Amino acid sequence: MKKAWWLIPCLIVVLALSAIGCEYMEMASTGENENSQQIISILPQQNTGIWVTGQGEVMAIPDLASLCLGVEARADTVAEARTEASEAMNKVMEALKDNGVAEEDIQTQQFSIYPMTTWDERKDEEEIIGYRVTNMVVAKIREVDKAGEIIEAVAEAGGDLTRIQSISFAVDDPAEYYQEARTNAMDDAKNKAAQLADSAGVELGNPTYISEGSVYRPEVTRGFDEAGVAPPVSETPISPGELEITVSVQVVYAII
Repeated sequence: MKKAWWLIPCLIVVLALSAIGCEYMEMASTGENENSQQIISILPQQNTGIWVTGQGEVMAIPDLASLCLGVEARADTVAEARTEASEAMNKVMEALKDNGVAEEDIQTQQFSIYPMTTWDERKDEEEIIGYRVTNMVVAKIREVDKAGEIIEAVAEAGGDLTRIQSISFAVDDPAEYYQEARTNAMDDAKNKAAQLADSAGVELGNPTYISEGSVYRPEVTRGFDEAGVAPPVSETPISPGELEITVSVQVVYAII
């Protein structure tokens, strides 16, 4: 039987290469090799495929109006100003409730008592000449078409003490609009990815990653011409218009 003497050199070479490889990996793991970071850098990257951002918009008709209103009273003393403001605010609250605004839909936004001052040049100092009491609430009007009528009723109830700052419009339950906007956003993303794949001469695969980005819940606010002054008691036209609900998504498609 012939001896396989020719296997001995090959075995020696294999053992030598294995020893060198083990030593190099040990040096890399202990940080002794200054090029050990390069081992990590050659790992496969995960950013593969076609990355796109899709945008979806839906127009919605507002079904909720938020009216920011209240009263402001001025008097020589705090007690007098508070009494005037309280009486006027009670009338405003009654007007809101009489016109269908639920008590739970009325929330106090601001209540303040401030001194009114003037500068006395003779004494070279500030002098208090009275006090101002402000009481503001936000009332949710769920019958948007009655917004103008409610504004008129409030202005009449509060009289000259009435203050109406602004009115804003929103959608009370926008869930179904967001669902439609998401569908539109995904369609937009797929169209973009298909165009990119076609331009690159590759075939588009299934989505491997989906992330919803910004979700915009709009609220249109309209102020009155003279801030803090009640609108005229005559007919007050209010137009809610439309709101644009927007959803964006980031999608990664595989390349096959």
